[in-house]
Amino acid sequence: MPSTTPTSSDLLEFACPRCRQSVNERFYGPCAGCRAELRSEQIGAGGAGDAGSGQERTRFEPKMNVVPNHVATKDD
Repeated sequence: MPSTTPTSSDLLEFACPRCRQSVNERFYGPCAGCRAELRSEQIGAGGAGDAGSGQERTRFEPKMNVVPNHVATKDD
């Protein structure tokens, strides 16, 4: 089974778009520290790990602003 650990040739050197620190990562985007901070913010703001956030999820109900087709409502 091949190793999934990135080698030095797989890493890109760039500035993190969030904190502007110079990082070596496999893909462009926020660095590992910023990703961890973003995850903790999402969990604390009512994400999957916060069951007692007080926010109820309601089912999506589309607006009915279109008149039904006359043929579809025609009685036989």
